[in-house]
Amino acid sequence: MIDLRLLREDPDAVRASQTARGDDPGLVDQVLEADARRRSALTGFETVRAEQKALGKQVAAAQGEAKQELLARAKALAEQVKGLQAEADAAETAATELARRIGNVVEEGVPAGGEDDYVVLEHVGSPRDFAAEYGEGFRVRDHLELGEGLRAIDTERGAKVSGARFYFLTGVGARLELALLNAAVDRALAAGFTPTITPTLVKPEVMAGTGFLGAHADEIYRLEADDLYLVGTSEVALAGFHAREVLDLTSGPLRYAGWSACYRREAGSYGKDTRGIIRVHQFHKVEAFTWTTVEDAAAEHRRILAWEREMLDLVELPYRVIDVAAGDLGSSAARKFDCEAWLPSQGRYLELTSTSNCTTFQARRLGVRERTADGQLRPAATLNGTLATTRWLVALLENHQLEDGSVRVPEGLRPYLGGLDVLRPVGVTA
Repeated sequence: MIDLRLLREDPDAVRASQTARGDDPGLVDQVLEADARRRSALTGFETVRAEQKALGKQVAAAQGEAKQELLARAKALAEQVKGLQAEADAAETAATELARRIGNVVEEGVPAGGEDDYVVLEHVGSPRDFAAEYGEGFRVRDHLELGEGLRAIDTERGAKVSGARFYFLTGVGARLELALLNAAVDRALAAGFTPTITPTLVKPEVMAGTGFLGAHADEIYRLEADDLYLVGTSEVALAGFHAREVLDLTSGPLRYAGWSACYRREAGSYGKDTRGIIRVHQFHKVEAFTWTTVEDAAAEHRRILAWEREMLDLVELPYRVIDVAAGDLGSSAARKFDCEAWLPSQGRYLELTSTSNCTTFQARRLGVRERTADGQLRPAATLNGTLATTRWLVALLENHQLEDGSVRVPEGLRPYLGGLDVLRPVGVTA
């Protein structure tokens, strides 16, 4: 939830953020009106309550007819207090519900617009020229063809068992995913993160607290019988980890690297990326998650981006870094950077990592505060970022394919694969 004090003191900044996101700036005025009603009702309640308490002392000292009059007045005040309390509660509920519909205030410099209005910050590496390497007649294989040749990916049996957008990773496919995830954990450890295996089912208040039950709630699987949600990222569980706690951040950020299965309904992606494992319902991911101070949040955001880029360099992928536009941030992020790897079979870039600065948005919803050096309590800031996920296999297989359908293993992953340097299709020998 956004900072209501900011909304009161600088409503124009919040309106501008809403406009940049493509959301309704009129919500700001609705929240302000509800907040004004709440404060007015609360002031009235406190005034009448004080009168009620003072009258109570007079009743105790009065006698006879005077006491009866005072008792009648006390009864009327009690009804008035009850009504003002209900009015204040209703106004507070309305203000809170409206405020929860306002996305985090975007950082200065974030591009305005929607999904296609991102700004490219940097290109790293160059896509391979397969025609120059293997001749003009060479046909680039996509990740599914390569994966099937390696007996690494099986989407047919995945669909047979679970339906569309499910798959099996077998043999070197399973080993390759584990290699990526373990490499991510090793680098997270080196950067001071605590490895964490997180729950994949969470309570509604945790899912709502992270901002995932807004406009994109239809992407989330819900178990109605248990009133639990399947997470689409370990960010959700890691945000809930310190719910309603007071953190000590005087020695630096609290960093967690969450390893979990992730589930997404992909409700809005009918007909998109239906081949292979680009857009699936279940996958694994190692997610960086940080609790830090508001002052340090922007710097930590850049640090997480740097750690993501280290992983992409480890697996030797050409990629670009983009500054995501406001309308594509999601409600909890004030700024987001994506790293997108080149996908040779489709001649386009594919998102592999995303890192978001959520400032105090999630902490306010989850009741997480930090105690400053001078003893003050205030909301902490949260950040998150992808360190490795199943989708990386898509870019890895395609970018490192060889002429015969084999796949070169990047040097950084070889220690995690027992020294394997080339993955060969079944039936192909060195």
